[in-house]
Amino acid sequence: MAKRLANVDTSRCVACGVCRLQCPKEAITIYKGCYAMVDSEKCVGCGLCAKACPAGAINVMERGQ
Repeated sequence: MAKRLANVDTSRCVACGVCRLQCPKEAITIYKGCYAMVDSEKCVGCGLCAKACPAGAINVMERGQ
C-alpha cells in the first residue's frame, strides 16, 4: 500500500471530474454529481489529481493523518 493518499475537501470540490480523468489508477469517482471521492484501496498518492484540480480541493497526505 502506498504511503500517501489523496484527500478531497468536499466543501471546495465542484465535481468537475478533472481529477478523475488524471488518475492513472482510476481511484476517483464523482459522488452523485456533488464531489469527488477517492478509493483508498486504489490510490497510490501520486498527486496528479491534486495538481489538476482547478478548485484546489485535493491535497495529498501521509496515510494515517
